[in-house]
Order: sequence, then structure tokens, then C-alpha cells
Amino acid sequence: MPNIRVFWNGLKIAFLIMGTTIGAGFASGRELWEFFASYGSSSSMYVVLSILLFSISCYIILTISQRIQAHNYTYVLKELVGSKLGKMYDFFILIYLLSTTVIMFAGSGAALQYWSIPYWAGVAILGVCVLLAFIKGFEGVISLNSILIPVLIMTLIAVCLMFIEAGYGEKTDVLSEQNILSSAITFTAFNILPLIAILSVVGRSLKPVEIKVASVACAIGLCAVAVLYNETLLRISSDIMFYEVPLYAILRYFSVELTLLVSFVLWLAIYTTAISGVFGIISRAEKLYLPKWLLAGGLMLLIIPMTRFGFSNLVKLLYPLYGVLNLFILAMILLYPLAKREKMR
Repeated sequence: MPNIRVFWNGLKIAFLIMGTTIGAGFASGRELWEFFASYGSSSSMYVVLSILLFSISCYIILTISQRIQAHNYTYVLKELVGSKLGKMYDFFILIYLLSTTVIMFAGSGAALQYWSIPYWAGVAILGVCVLLAFIKGFEGVISLNSILIPVLIMTLIAVCLMFIEAGYGEKTDVLSEQNILSSAITFTAFNILPLIAILSVVGRSLKPVEIKVASVACAIGLCAVAVLYNETLLRISSDIMFYEVPLYAILRYFSVELTLLVSFVLWLAIYTTAISGVFGIISRAEKLYLPKWLLAGGLMLLIIPMTRFGFSNLVKLLYPLYGVLNLFILAMILLYPLAKREKMR
């Protein structure tokens, strides 16, 4: 029983990692298209490389948090880059989490528009559901991820397999593959920053074996869905420009009932990532001593008006920019074990 409990605890953290990562950008296909599929047929190989670097980074962050018993991400930042740069990245993470959470809310509006629900109504629905999650507490969020993320991953994998097996679309090269390595590393850098905020808080209560389970499980889950999804996007490359949400370019080949189901699952992915983003921001405001649901409500009043820029425009502009800016922190994470070993000599 203890071994099963340890394994399940690690698996829950893996679901939290995947729930934070598979949000509006990833689950909709827009993020994978911008960073990988748009570069051509060999892009799936770089997807694997990127996720491997990603899982190693998650392992290092959780290990640091567990060792220093971090209460929020500022403790981990100080350990990674020192006090001065840590303060700069503290501010940067807050701005980053704010803007990417805006993208989640914009993603909700875009996803529900497909079903003739007004954009602003889709944004407001997500806001209400996020607020309800914080009334229940963050432990409930982790449990929710443990249910929703396996469903999300299995649904996306099933849709991609059905699409490929049916022979829909045609796999073609679309652009030069010259810069795909830098794009893959940028993708890792982009996705790791919000996880610093989340994993810094949960890592202190984990055992080393639970950290290993979480890191390996998230690598397997993300790799399986990302590679299949990327291969599917390569087969609809000529249609991507016509869709705000690339996933709908795939779903047009299937029944209305399946499209409705997958649309709901897509929205759930957006929901779990939005919760993680809001939690990352309000966990930094621990000194205000206010209820988390109240902080979350105030934050959403700030976020919702910012969604007017549109989902695909926000992804295309902000995602590559943040990825480049995050390269330094990614390098410090990956080099941390070597730097720590040198200090111990």
C-alpha cells in the first residue's frame, strides 16, 4: 500500500504538470503548430527532444523545492540565479503568468465561439468556474486534474489516431527546417516558467521517489500526445490559416457529436491551465492574508478586459517572445546540478 500511495502522489503531480502545460495553446494545436509542425516533416523528433528537456527541468525544480522547503517560487529563483536576478525574475514571472492567463481566458472565448456562444460569454464562463475552484481550495484542483487530464490526453490521442488511420489529409513539408532546433528549445523555455511558480509550492511536501515518478510520467504522457498531435497537424498544414483553433481543422472530418465532446475536453484543458496560472500569481501574494478566492476574483477583474486582443494573435505574438526571454532561466535550471556539484567540492 505505501508504494501504491507514493506512486499515486507522484502521478497526481504529473497530472498537475500536464494540466498546466496542456492549455489553450497546446490542446488547440496552435502552440504545436507555431513551434514544431510549421517547420516540416522532421519536427516530431524535436518534439521528443523538447519534452525530454522539459521533464528534466521539472525534476530539478521539484528537487530544489523539496530540499530548501520553498513556500513560493521566489525561494527557488534565489537558489537558481541568486538574489539580484531572482528579484528581476520575480517581477518577470508575475507579468508572464498574468499575460499567459489572459491567453487562457481568450482561448475559452475562442473555443466556445465555435458553438455560437459569444466570445465574451466564453470568457465570463471560465472566470466563474475558476472562481468556484478557488472557493473549494487548491487540493481540490489537484484532484480535479487527476480526473480531467487522463481524459484529455486519451481523447486527443484517440482523435489523432482515428484521423491518421483513416488517411485524412496529406502530409507535406511547409516551411524550412533550418531553425527548428532553436524553436524546440524556445518551446521548452516558454513552458517551464509557469511551472516554476506551481512546482515550487508543491515540491516541498514530496518524497524523492514521488518526484521521479512525476517527472517520468509527465514525460511519457506529454510525449505521446504531442508527437501524435504534431503528426496530425502536418496532414492539415494547408488548412491551418483558416482556423483560429487548429483542432477544429481536424474535427471537421468527424461527426458533430465527437466534435462537441472534444470541444468540451479542449475547454477543460483551458480551465485547468487557467487555474494553475491564477494560483501561481496569488501564491506570491501570501503576505496580503486574504482568502484565495477573493484574490482570484480581483485578479480576474483585471484579466478579462485584456482578452480583447484575440486568442491566435496573443499566442503568435507572446509565445515566441516569452520563450526567448526564458532561455536564460532554462539554462540555469539545466546547469544547476553541475553548479551544485562544484559548490560541494
